[in-house]
Amino acid sequence: MRGLRGSATAFFALGAALAAGCGGGERQDADEPRGNWTVDVVQASFPTEQRLAEQVALRLRVRNADSKPIPNLAVTVDGFSRRSEQAGLADPSRPVWVIDDGPRGGTTAYTNTWALGRVKAGEVKEFVWHVTPVKAGRFEVKYRVAAGLDGRAKAVLAGGRRPAGSFAVAVSRKPDDARVDPDTGQVVRD
Repeated sequence: MRGLRGSATAFFALGAALAAGCGGGERQDADEPRGNWTVDVVQASFPTEQRLAEQVALRLRVRNADSKPIPNLAVTVDGFSRRSEQAGLADPSRPVWVIDDGPRGGTTAYTNTWALGRVKAGEVKEFVWHVTPVKAGRFEVKYRVAAGLDGRAKAVLAGGRRPAGSFAVAVSRKPDDARVDPDTGQVVRD
């Protein structure tokens, strides 16, 4: 009996050691400073009229309006998917837009959040999402800007408000008029 207890203890200790080492590398929120950084959202665009299967771009250009560098400029976007109330689904999240390509180099471990790293004073960073609508209807897509990933570094607009916004979008059931040119193999929009 004593040997079994020792084996079980060693097994659980090994499991804990392996779990602690999973993921590797430094945490994305390691050493995030505390404070406020002033930003300016210089462009926020997303087509308000869209069609099923037509790729569109959501663009946000954010300028560091502060005198000190932003530790890790991040944007969270909510609304690319909706929660289904259907019982028994393994994942109740259902896409409204498929994200074909997110901001380059911006992938994080956080849901719906992209970060483009340190931003010098006066520098502008552009976040671009290429998305394709897959559900017709009227939707709202919201965004908010942060100066870091764990909430200690906060982005603010001049005047102290949080930098955030939204887009009201209508997605038509009628797909984009397009065909493949038999001579070139290219997609032609009619």
